[in-house]
Amino acid sequence: MSVSGLKRSTYGEAILEGFTYLLENHEEVFVIGQGLWSPWYVGSSMTDLDKKFGIERVMDSPVSELACTGAAVGASLFGYRPIVVHPRMDFMLYAMDPIVNQAAKWSHMLGGQAHPAVTIRGIINRGGEQGAQHSQALHSWFAHIPGLRVVMPATVEDARDLLIAGTLCDDPVIYIDDRWLYHIEEDLSPPRIHDLASLGNIVRREGKDITLAASSYSFHQCQQAADELAKEGIDCELVDLRILNPLDIDPVIESVQKTGNLIVVDGGWQTCGLASEVVAGTCVAVDPSVWSNPPVRINLPATPAPTSKPLEELYYINTEEIITAVRTMLEK
Repeated sequence: MSVSGLKRSTYGEAILEGFTYLLENHEEVFVIGQGLWSPWYVGSSMTDLDKKFGIERVMDSPVSELACTGAAVGASLFGYRPIVVHPRMDFMLYAMDPIVNQAAKWSHMLGGQAHPAVTIRGIINRGGEQGAQHSQALHSWFAHIPGLRVVMPATVEDARDLLIAGTLCDDPVIYIDDRWLYHIEEDLSPPRIHDLASLGNIVRREGKDITLAASSYSFHQCQQAADELAKEGIDCELVDLRILNPLDIDPVIESVQKTGNLIVVDGGWQTCGLASEVVAGTCVAVDPSVWSNPPVRINLPATPAPTSKPLEELYYINTEEIITAVRTMLEK
């Protein structure tokens, strides 16, 4: 720890710090899911939590996503604040009933008299020739459901602080992190305890030429693109879409009012997706006279992820693709 209170931390280590803070300070918090004692499943994000806090609070469950999620939702109705971990988001699909039909609806159906304060962590895994059933980012699905709060941290600090805020929120929260971010390293200040409902999407970097909006790993790619484009004199404004539901696009609207140009980058599919929603909402709100160019969406191809490494390199969005899109738009 430096004199300033900052320390160097990776994204994965920041998640670990979030878990540690919650388990140390809140007896009602416990964690359940598959592979929680194994770095092969959860990387550096949960190292030795079971040894520090005991297997009664960090529970490596049998292979039943439905059972452990349902148990956690039930526990949340009796005063606990469970965190369910799904090491591959794809297999959260086995738990749709307790997430979508129960947790998301419970408070509404009971007139706000009960609150399922459950946090469900879904980890996105991509690349490594894992194939179509292990590579999906399904954030747009969950952002579509009223009653669920959905967060996707892009920065090291948000990786920790959104986990803490989500777990302390009385609403059900879907917390989504991407393994491709785990090695990202930044200075980390002591934990900031936020009311999740007060947090929104924010401008991380100001610019005058073009607005780039993205979440999670896609936002990191936009940062890299903006750094390269700055060498050419192109000034990008970056909006971090860290809260997907409820989706606040006011920062995007305000940014476009200034730049007149918008590219939304999203590592999911385009149809009915996050990028489409952000573009649609911004177009509705911004007068046509403000736009210098039509907005652009950068998404994955409308096909399941390939297994072949050469095809993966073509399939996934890369930084150069974003740079090219910016250059093309500003040359018009």
